[in-house]
Amino acid sequence: MKILIIGATGTLGRQVVRRAIDEGHEVRCLVRSRKRAAFLKEWGAELAGGDLCYPETVAEALVGVDAVIDAATARATDSLSIRQVDWEGKVALIQAVQAANISRFIFFSILNADKYPDVPLMEIKRCTELFLAESGINYTVLQLAGFMQGLIGQYGIPVLEGQPVWVTGESSPIAYMDTQDIAKFAIRALEIPETEKRTFPVVGTRAWSAEEIIAVCERLSRKTARVTRMPMGLLRFMRRTLRFFQWGWNVSDRLAFTEVLASGKPLTAPMEETYQVFGFEIGDTTTLESYLEEYFSRIMKKLKEIDYEKNKAKEKKKNKRSPFKKANSQ
Repeated sequence: MKILIIGATGTLGRQVVRRAIDEGHEVRCLVRSRKRAAFLKEWGAELAGGDLCYPETVAEALVGVDAVIDAATARATDSLSIRQVDWEGKVALIQAVQAANISRFIFFSILNADKYPDVPLMEIKRCTELFLAESGINYTVLQLAGFMQGLIGQYGIPVLEGQPVWVTGESSPIAYMDTQDIAKFAIRALEIPETEKRTFPVVGTRAWSAEEIIAVCERLSRKTARVTRMPMGLLRFMRRTLRFFQWGWNVSDRLAFTEVLASGKPLTAPMEETYQVFGFEIGDTTTLESYLEEYFSRIMKKLKEIDYEKNKAKEKKKNKRSPFKKANSQ
């Protein structure tokens, strides 16, 4: 099968590309920067220059394609807004897929998007799901909760380096999942007719609160975290202030997502039916604890190697006698 992957350089997108190639699919990636996406070409993917927000470039990339996997989303640092990328860009993409008679379309949404109408990204995801359902395309929507990869920068590194770990409001337990496991579900969906025109939750084995994740990081790193709680009132003030500046719109919209993370409501869902339909076993899914254990194991080993090299260099310097001292001793 020839697959066009959108958002292929992102945290999730690159894992989808890797999985598709490993399973023998022919992969094309729509990329804005060929230089930034060079690693995808090295893996064996074809690069098609284009941008989700320019429909003519998308239409060209769809030629000869059997399926599309959309893993794109606006970044907080993008010049384009969430509305431009995640709504207008996605609507144009879906329409282009319709026009090209593409047989399959995989879309990544967010779990419980219908419960947060005031959070821009959640509301846009909900609307996109509805637009897809009315499009007539053989779509599959995978509703995600969070990526384990994001926990390293949010918790792992700060705990290791003694930096503040920011926690907001009443921490919502989240069923984080390894992006490699999410990619498995995305590629498998293309092979199973029962997934067509259906929506599935794709989340981790259990929901974890911020406090629980911090405790795991402390145990594995043998360090005490410096936890700092950010008042929700301050975050709301920052969000409103940033809305006054066009350059701050994306950041403001992203800050709105903290309402979800600090609501105290779990972001998780039963996965029994998903595993049954996709033919996977829950035991094959990476747990958050094992993911963090692997990360800290590699980091602690590396730190020990660095300390060993430093001590070795110090010892060598200490034992090295100055030629002037040697001359004086004679």
